[in-house]
Amino acid sequence: MMDLLFWAPVLCAGGVAGASTGLLGSYIVGMRIPFLGICIAHAALAGAVFAALAGMTGPGLLGPALLAASVTAVLVGVVDPQTIRTDINVVLGILFSLTMGLAFLGLGLFSVFGVSDNEVRNLLWGSITFCRWRDVWIMSGAAVVEIVFVVLFYKEMRAILFSRTHAAAAGVHVTLVWTLFLLLASLVLTVNFQMVGGLMIYSLLANPAVAATRLVRGYGPLLIVSTGLGALSGIGGLLLSAVFDLPTGAMIVILSSLLVALAALVARWRQGK
Repeated sequence: MMDLLFWAPVLCAGGVAGASTGLLGSYIVGMRIPFLGICIAHAALAGAVFAALAGMTGPGLLGPALLAASVTAVLVGVVDPQTIRTDINVVLGILFSLTMGLAFLGLGLFSVFGVSDNEVRNLLWGSITFCRWRDVWIMSGAAVVEIVFVVLFYKEMRAILFSRTHAAAAGVHVTLVWTLFLLLASLVLTVNFQMVGGLMIYSLLANPAVAATRLVRGYGPLLIVSTGLGALSGIGGLLLSAVFDLPTGAMIVILSSLLVALAALVARWRQGK
């Protein structure tokens, strides 16, 4: 009974984290902006690190982390690649370097000020096995916001996925929808990266979506399959870590990578038929 009480919220958290990041990743992979996920995740990490330096702990770190991620998202949203004549991935790469530098600078200051950095280091590698129902409700709330966004802006995001220029010509308020999407990404990543780990959440963003592109065609099916594969990665990785007594974050990453390989084999088998 104790094992069931312990693992129930953990498995729910793994499923919600995997599903929500998998759904988000279908857009990020589709728009070919892989740096977006790690850029926002490291911005959130930097916000949490400096909040911890200021004496904040536990759930109190979520607010500063979300603020830092949202500021970074807005900066990305207001940048027009055509105006600055630079690919958006270059901009994201610069911001990623800055946020990563700030995060590790903050980690280095813990020893200078004689403050324990154990809690913050857990954000790097994840602490999903310490997840409780309160965390599950927070993650589920972010997932609900994500689903509402997808439903409300289903057609607009499909147009932006095809081409931001063509979407604007068709009457889509690209800057508004794009900025809202980036703020959504900051919310989903901030809420979930403390569970999976800031260094590992990228795999849950990219791998389920890449695997889904090998298995299905079409906008709607891609969203559904990517979400399902993300949930499978989260729950399956947790179960494997429990059975073989291995690190949870690592097993989630490895399983999601194996799903990509399996999807590629299925795609090749279909082509050979």
